[in-house]
Amino acid sequence: MIKGHGDDIYEYKQPIKSNFSSNVFYGADLSGLNAHLCKCMSSISNYPEPEPYTLEHKLAMFHCIPAESVCVTNGATEAIYLIAQTFRETNSAIFVPTFSEYADACRIHSHQVTSIYTPEHLPENIRMAWICNPNNPTGSVWDKTQLSTYIQSHPQVCFVIDQAYEYFTEDDLFSAEEAWLFPNVIQLHSMTKRYAIPGLRLGYITAPAGLIQRIRAHRMPWSVNQLAIEAGLYLLNQDITYNIELQDYLTEAKKLKSALESTGAIEVWPTDTHYMLARLRFGKARALKDFLANEYGFLIRDASNFEGLNDDFFRVASQSSGENQKLVEYINEWLAL
Repeated sequence: MIKGHGDDIYEYKQPIKSNFSSNVFYGADLSGLNAHLCKCMSSISNYPEPEPYTLEHKLAMFHCIPAESVCVTNGATEAIYLIAQTFRETNSAIFVPTFSEYADACRIHSHQVTSIYTPEHLPENIRMAWICNPNNPTGSVWDKTQLSTYIQSHPQVCFVIDQAYEYFTEDDLFSAEEAWLFPNVIQLHSMTKRYAIPGLRLGYITAPAGLIQRIRAHRMPWSVNQLAIEAGLYLLNQDITYNIELQDYLTEAKKLKSALESTGAIEVWPTDTHYMLARLRFGKARALKDFLANEYGFLIRDASNFEGLNDDFFRVASQSSGENQKLVEYINEWLAL
């Protein structure tokens, strides 16, 4: 389950100064949102909307799709479990290595789960396929044209496309409006990732109205709290983007990838976003993680619990240029021990 994921700062007594384990954007200025939520604090004395209709309507306008095609959830993780519950006992294929909650949610709801490593090997009995795009932990992105052809050539399969990191790649992805035209596509989106608010837990699903109606039937009343709703409305109304210079951000990520590879002891997988999967040629990722956290307050993600990976693998998300340089310096120190 959720234990063993990134951002496990709570496991360390040493203060964490640089968090490479989380894929949330490190440079977000939340001061405006914080001030707004302080003004809204009295609203917590009342129940929120049983279902967050107001925010769903705002998101529908943002994406130019009907409100009936939007379902707001308590983070994208609730969305994953709702979908698995709605289509329980089906045959699901999961493209791995990827976020483990797809498989966990499917197994809880009695899916027959098949792990898939290449698109060519989709069994004929599959009725639901889970795709993370950009993928976590590898950072790879499906070619949009190829993905469109793949979806259309498998009309019997419902494709769940998790685009939690859609704002952190320059590759072309389906917009919600484009994906909505497919009768067999469910898209996941993360305001948590886009706006760097993981503590508020805010995500949403977009899909044809018929699919959303089935999913909504399993959503608990009041699953999204009042402050999260207020935050979502504020961020959309203000068109907050935190002025992310994506090209510069990805350039720093490429520099980090090259610096890690220059150690001679680390292989880094190709990535299309700001985080990357790395493999140690010797040593164990957990030992490196503990060294960095305990000695320098730098936290990386031990990726050994992703299906298909072993304890050689770790994941890092690019931070500032200075922090990236220090990370490589500290890793080189560990390698020399």
